[in-house]
Amino acid sequence: MDQLSEITRHLLKFSPDALIVVDDAGVIRFANETVRSLFGHDPASLLGRPVDTLIPTRLRGQHGKLTAGYMQNPSAREMGARSSDLFARRADGSEFAAGIRLAPFHIDERMFVAAAIRDVTERRRINEEILIAREEADRANRAKSRFLATASHDLRQPMQTIRLLNAALLKVVPESSAQELLKQQEQAIESMTRLLNALLGISRLESGAIEPVRANVRVEDIFEELLSDLASFARARGIELRIERCALTVCTDRTLFLQLLQNLLGNALKYTDKGRVSVSCLLEADMLTLSIEDTGIGIPADKLERIFDEYYQVDTHGAKRMGVGLGLAIVKEVARLLGFTVHITSRLGQGTQACVRIPRQFIVGEVAPAVADAGMAANEPATRRSRLILVEDNEGVRKATALFLKLEGYETLSAGSVAEAEQLFERMLPGDIVIADYHLDTGSTGLDMLMSLRQRIGREVPAIVLSGDLPSLLRSIRTEVPRCRFLGKPVDTVALMAAIDELGAEVALA
Repeated sequence: MDQLSEITRHLLKFSPDALIVVDDAGVIRFANETVRSLFGHDPASLLGRPVDTLIPTRLRGQHGKLTAGYMQNPSAREMGARSSDLFARRADGSEFAAGIRLAPFHIDERMFVAAAIRDVTERRRINEEILIAREEADRANRAKSRFLATASHDLRQPMQTIRLLNAALLKVVPESSAQELLKQQEQAIESMTRLLNALLGISRLESGAIEPVRANVRVEDIFEELLSDLASFARARGIELRIERCALTVCTDRTLFLQLLQNLLGNALKYTDKGRVSVSCLLEADMLTLSIEDTGIGIPADKLERIFDEYYQVDTHGAKRMGVGLGLAIVKEVARLLGFTVHITSRLGQGTQACVRIPRQFIVGEVAPAVADAGMAANEPATRRSRLILVEDNEGVRKATALFLKLEGYETLSAGSVAEAEQLFERMLPGDIVIADYHLDTGSTGLDMLMSLRQRIGREVPAIVLSGDLPSLLRSIRTEVPRCRFLGKPVDTVALMAAIDELGAEVALA
């Protein structure tokens, strides 16, 4: 017992914190030895003196209010936890930032308050540096987001022009030697487009500029969109593409979910020279697994662990490389945002399987399966009777798009502004299709223009809206826009023609 008393005495005397005890009148009744080193006062000299002795004159009024508030509801807590202006005064008049922990106790029904005091100047400096660094990082992220928004539009515009002019030249230049050169140019344009899309995509994800917007999404609808987007590419490569039905609804961000599967399915098609690519779904007790399997070149076992690294490309053993190694890095980041996981298995020369695992918590129900069979059957192009009204404020893109569409056999009217478009709309015929850029220099958008036109003439004018930042556009749309297709820039000419055919067919059936 004597030893315990000695330990207690030494603990109070030499505690790492300066300890003082104040009575209910604000008078110091105890001060330990640490007070000497922290405040420069002899502990005995403080006994019987008001606690204001240790408070800077400029802060005594504030301290009085804090003390009065504490006395109304005394408890063990930090004093002024929400205040950054707690300072203590040394014997020489200098000040330091103070952290003060209070604990009340009673002796003979009289209340006393024990205070543990320490110098937190260094901690406060570090916190201030962290706040400054965080603010600088936030500013950098905002600047990066602004750059990405600008780059998404401005960099894609010339790419759009080049792509469409190349497609137009392939239509009008008959010489085989020139055709070969134009096809090589087309491949280079496709590579540049993939690089631009991948770089902007991974940059937006890493900057935190993308936040998932969750809604109920029919997996069947996503599968149908994948089939529509990639069926022609599969046919061109002579690959059988099979997508099973999946009568389930998932709560997720539709745009990101589609992007994830597009990247995985696109990879499977690009690295499969013959055979098949299939998409299937399996509902288990704790998750839904979407599997994308191919009969492609496969991935060596010792390379699998690195395939999600940025800019990493597996040695394809003589096969042509495509892209810059960002597709799976984007898949990994998108899956993380959505709360999914992606697992890839492969055997060299025998194919690859990518599994997207969706936890059960995101599955919200089943939907009735549609009657039509899913598979490689593609819609036959509609008879091309629709007249096209093109609204694009970039002159180069407008001329290249109009030229391409006219070479495809469409009567095409074009406008460089909303005002010019309004004049064309006055002569609009049933069956006309509007093709509009989303970002117009006037500040209004192509979608705003379309909705205003529909409201004015009282019918759902078919339209295609083009955007350099398609994921953000799709995420901003809260309600479905019927008879409207959204395509990204630089636009895939095959996808553009397919959208025109689909809308023309809808008009013909209406």
